[in-house]
Amino acid sequence: MAWDFSTEPEFQEKLDWARDFVRDRVEPLDLLYPHRQFHPLDDELRPIVDPMKQKVRDMGLWAAHLGPELGGKGYGQLKLALLNEILGVSMWAPIVFGTQAPDTGNAEIIAHYGTEEQKQRYLRPLLDGEVFSCYSMTEPQAGSDPQQFTTRAERDGDEWVINGWKFFSSNARTAAFLIVMAVTNPDVSVYQGASMFLVPTDTPGVDMVRHVGLAGEREDEGMHALIHYDNVRVPADSLLGGEGQAFTIAQTRLGGGRVHHAMRSVATCQRALDLLCERVLSRETQGSVLAKKQFIQGDIADSYAELQQFRLLVLYTAWEIDQYKDYKRTRKNIAAIKMLTPKVVHDAVWRSMHAHGALGVSNEMPLAGMWMTAPVMSVVDGPTEVHKVTVAREVLKGYHPSPGLWPTAHLPAKREEARQKVAEWIEHTVGNA
Repeated sequence: MAWDFSTEPEFQEKLDWARDFVRDRVEPLDLLYPHRQFHPLDDELRPIVDPMKQKVRDMGLWAAHLGPELGGKGYGQLKLALLNEILGVSMWAPIVFGTQAPDTGNAEIIAHYGTEEQKQRYLRPLLDGEVFSCYSMTEPQAGSDPQQFTTRAERDGDEWVINGWKFFSSNARTAAFLIVMAVTNPDVSVYQGASMFLVPTDTPGVDMVRHVGLAGEREDEGMHALIHYDNVRVPADSLLGGEGQAFTIAQTRLGGGRVHHAMRSVATCQRALDLLCERVLSRETQGSVLAKKQFIQGDIADSYAELQQFRLLVLYTAWEIDQYKDYKRTRKNIAAIKMLTPKVVHDAVWRSMHAHGALGVSNEMPLAGMWMTAPVMSVVDGPTEVHKVTVAREVLKGYHPSPGLWPTAHLPAKREEARQKVAEWIEHTVGNA
């Protein structure tokens, strides 16, 4: 098995370019247009953003998660992870590089399961960066349990009729279309009886009741919709993939997406560590700079070690995906990085925020916004507890119960076994003398 911690010089040049480009050209957008990244470009932003997107295309880094047949480069998850580590420092960077969630995952499943007509209508404008999309799955009463889903889609001649409620449908506010998960066969498990549909947001009956924002955002800034699907009629060819295939399709978008989220979180942790180190070298109290205080030194050591451990596990998971081309085989580590992400982010940002004192919790530093990443990552794509259960189940598959009354490491039994082995060896040696 090859194991290499280096990156090809040609791709490293692209990463170096991306790092400089994001710092010099993209990050200013975060400061000047902090809540505009998921809104269609207007006359003010288009002359700024479109040329930036073209530069990314010229470097061969646009929509890098997709294969060459769809305008990407087919770089694989490991290279994508390294790129996303750079993009994670900026809210605008994924937009400029064509890798923003949930559009990346939505593009992947349309590419894998869509008909040619669906690809032309929905995928092409998505890849061109001209529209946004929404993945409408979660329901207000269901939480993390899909078995509680009640949104139904029933066949009526040449149409499907969708009824039900969806909650926290991200980017629905500005999306051109929604990918809606609905139960099409209530007589079987939801894992076999749910299907996905492509639904334009202007379809009659799609009622966006309200747009929910994250903590700290004003009410009018919310991007995560509560949607009532009220007798929404769509043509039969709006079905994405086969009937009853929703959860099979979903795994295509979730596995790689969790790696991307984790590597962007690595960038958040690294920035928190950078800010922490700068602060403690700059601030003096009780006769010396904070960097001389042992509590602070402990925080720096913990943040550094936890970040490096987490980063290596994420990169290893990406490498596994590239090696095996099988998300089921890498399920354990995908769940593990998802499980670890919120805690690593929380701890790294919290330490930095605390060292900054009152300034750290103010709106004059980015730390509070960075900290919100932790609770968000603990619930999106399934809560942390669900992923811990997955990790435990996958780990336990490699073990068996002890064959008898005592554990296999029970010392009295091990000693007796050792005596018998030694006796047999002595007998064999003497018998052949």
